[in-house]
Amino acid sequence: MPDDTTSTHPDADGPDDRTVIRSGREFEREYRLSADEAGQFLIDLGEQLRDGDELRIVEEEWELPFAFGEPVELEIDYDGVGDPELEVELELPGRTDETAPAVE
Repeated sequence: MPDDTTSTHPDADGPDDRTVIRSGREFEREYRLSADEAGQFLIDLGEQLRDGDELRIVEEEWELPFAFGEPVELEIDYDGVGDPELEVELELPGRTDETAPAVE
């Protein structure tokens, strides 16, 4: 029987059994939040974008570390017909560690 410091989940990296979402997997979650909660999330996300080149999004059961590259794509879509709707989408490319070959 594992003790409290041993991870029992195959993708977990710590004693909390939080699943780490890694490259090679697909992952999607959708949330319905208050405007205040969504705004705070966007502020926190924006600060990570501004201050570094890696994001870490954490939920109770999972965490998603992501090293991003440039350029970042921002899309704003407004539909004013019927029930007006504004969609803001941010797409971050993954950072590559590849380097150019030497020219001799």
